[in-house]
Amino acid sequence: MQKVARRGFMQGLLATTALSAGLGSAWPQTRNKVVVPKPVFAYDDVVRRARELSEAPHDPTVQALPAELSALDFDAWREIRFRGEKDPLGDPAKHFKLQTFHLGHLFQHPIQINLVKDRLAEPMAYSADYFDYGRTKFQKPLPADLGYAGFRIHYPVNTATSSDELISFLGASYFRFLARGQQYGLSARGLAIGTGYLDNREEFPFFKEFWIERPDPKSDLISIYALLDSPSVTGAYRFDLVPGQKAVMDVTVTLYVRNRIRRLGMAPLTSMFFMGENDRHMNDRNKYDEFRTELHDSDGLMIHTADNEWIWRPLKNPLVQEVQRYDTRNVRGFGLFQRDRRYEHYMDIELAYEERPSYWIEPKEDWGSGVVELVELATKDETADNIVCAFVPDGPIDPGKPFTFSYRIHSLNDGLNLHNLAFVTNTFNAPAYALGSNEQQAGNARRFMVDFAGGEMDYYLKNPGLVKIVASARNARIFRTFLVPNPKGQGFRAMIDVKFEENQVGTIRAFLSSGQKPLTETWSYSWRIYNF
Repeated sequence: MQKVARRGFMQGLLATTALSAGLGSAWPQTRNKVVVPKPVFAYDDVVRRARELSEAPHDPTVQALPAELSALDFDAWREIRFRGEKDPLGDPAKHFKLQTFHLGHLFQHPIQINLVKDRLAEPMAYSADYFDYGRTKFQKPLPADLGYAGFRIHYPVNTATSSDELISFLGASYFRFLARGQQYGLSARGLAIGTGYLDNREEFPFFKEFWIERPDPKSDLISIYALLDSPSVTGAYRFDLVPGQKAVMDVTVTLYVRNRIRRLGMAPLTSMFFMGENDRHMNDRNKYDEFRTELHDSDGLMIHTADNEWIWRPLKNPLVQEVQRYDTRNVRGFGLFQRDRRYEHYMDIELAYEERPSYWIEPKEDWGSGVVELVELATKDETADNIVCAFVPDGPIDPGKPFTFSYRIHSLNDGLNLHNLAFVTNTFNAPAYALGSNEQQAGNARRFMVDFAGGEMDYYLKNPGLVKIVASARNARIFRTFLVPNPKGQGFRAMIDVKFEENQVGTIRAFLSSGQKPLTETWSYSWRIYNF
């Protein structure tokens, strides 16, 4: 009797606890026992984890990897490949396939991966059986609880029978994804903190845990969740990706701030610009022994303002770091683009720079006032990501309440269909005088030549007198402009002569109009005359 009474008491206690928790009938009962279901996974669980994590001091401790892993160079690390037949995702339609990256080389921060099936999350334990180690050998077995460096998802992006890399998360909060016919170039990041400071105060948050949801076999959507951590902030992320000819991903973010953040970069993008047609000027830094005339993953920043202005800012490789900020409120979009897609401009049969993607960010709500910040770092080769852009809201972000935002990111090609205006096709610069003339050269002056095409340029080529240049400068003085029809380029060439102050960055803006009607996007550029 005592045993029966005790069993009944425990059943009643469990049932009461379930009801008080609001679970009710979610706790099925049998005649002899109560079956406690596993907790159902949702984005709110990641938000809760981020909030709880923010309430404790940041723990920078990272368990040291075995010395043999830490010492791997890039080639030895790349030898370790995930066995495709071990795909743990279990997509019944076999559209999406999961592979993980092994720890080692530069990637020494382990992450936890969880698989979500039928709304239940299960940890994906590390197993050496998942990997083919190739020529990379270890003297003794690796630890069973090693973890992973990151992961990638494969999908038939380019043909119905292929299995191409679609998206990858590897290192800090970096991720990249592709649309049809593209090869990896620039990267997106979960968050940027302190980018652009000259005293190296940048902080690199990292995704420490992921949840990958098993896709619906009737859908081409895959959802990925991530928990972000850093000394200043924690965050919950949801990525909903639909692949295809133009891949689109919705990103939902909830941040919890530990320490005041003075410069928060939302939806940051990182890319590489080494040299292009706008950057070949008389300067020793660009006299490279190089057969290729252009080397870049992206060649311009585009911004769509709340006033419906479209700004195109060609990228460059400065001699020293430069930071340019575009004031905006309720920005409609911004992104880094690889607009030049002609193989003849790169002549690289292996790296295929003309196939690099462009990423376009569209906020899904009003982000308020702030700046689109562009950071250009000096680089002496094409291996460094020296370009960063992000939206930076006005004022600091303080602890006390969650900071939320969401956006859509598109993986595009040249992005020329985003607006109906004429667009910038080329930016050149040269001395500000006619070669062979007797004109005296103006000191610290430069001529910028900007080609516009598309839009209504064909129409106005028949009446070029109706078109004018609207140009302005800051920290510089425009002393002459010319506008020349350019039938070869199916548009117009604007020439702008500008005088600069030494060691000061000057900014120039120009667009073409007819009367009060803008015909083109706004070309924006910065320049500096160095005296050292």
